[in-house]
Amino acid sequence: MPWLAVTLQIDAEDAEALSEALLEAGADSVSLDHPDAPRVVLKALLAPQLDAAAVLASASATCGLAAPAFTVERLEDEDWVRRSQSQFAPVQVGARLWVGASWHKAPAGVAAVTLDPGLAFGTGSHPTTRLVLRFIERNIAGGECVLDYGCGSGILAIAAAKLGAGRTGATDIDPGALETAAANALANRVALELCAPQDLGSDLYDIVVANILAQPLIVLAPLLAARTAPRGRLALSGILESQAAEVAQAYAAWFEIGASETEEGWALVEGRRK
Repeated sequence: MPWLAVTLQIDAEDAEALSEALLEAGADSVSLDHPDAPRVVLKALLAPQLDAAAVLASASATCGLAAPAFTVERLEDEDWVRRSQSQFAPVQVGARLWVGASWHKAPAGVAAVTLDPGLAFGTGSHPTTRLVLRFIERNIAGGECVLDYGCGSGILAIAAAKLGAGRTGATDIDPGALETAAANALANRVALELCAPQDLGSDLYDIVVANILAQPLIVLAPLLAARTAPRGRLALSGILESQAAEVAQAYAAWFEIGASETEEGWALVEGRRK
């Protein structure tokens, strides 16, 4: 199936709101280039039957913005795969973890996650994903219960399982993401407990990770705190560096917040449950 790749520029202060609105309006994925620059390049992937102008107009109206100028490129399946392969380089995370596609050969002696690019967010190539992967590589010693909230492709949950987590849960509001995560878990020969957020039980987890966006993370603070075991660890990503303090403040009632790690204008907020 072909896809519509929409590209536009927008003021950085409006980028997150428009990203969320585009996803709500029907975009399959949204990415931001140079998120802390004054003007951000936003890229969205749409199904071919959608009207790009109408989707953008609806999303802009939701945010109270004038619809920006944009370009649309039609990507055929083979073009999408070829472009993904050329842009997706393997990622070495610390000393113990490696993430690469099926056409890459994993080095010996590491926990290897094999993941081909797809529509569900998360291949290890984006700074927000790398930030959480590094957190997981540092904090999984073996036997922990881990929850990946907003799992997308399942990369974080799969990485935790590969590093020795005793039990790994993964949830997402998108049924398509759960299907992708299940397929990726099967390909990596790991077991994930996959469900929609409303089907999460009352179990507590030693480590909770969420790579979403700043405003949803702020709203989710009570829920994620309730899922984290006493003295358990939390890692939050999908956050612009300029938003880290606001997100950290939302979790301060439940967590001892540590120093934020940053990469390319993005931040990871981590904490330990009080």
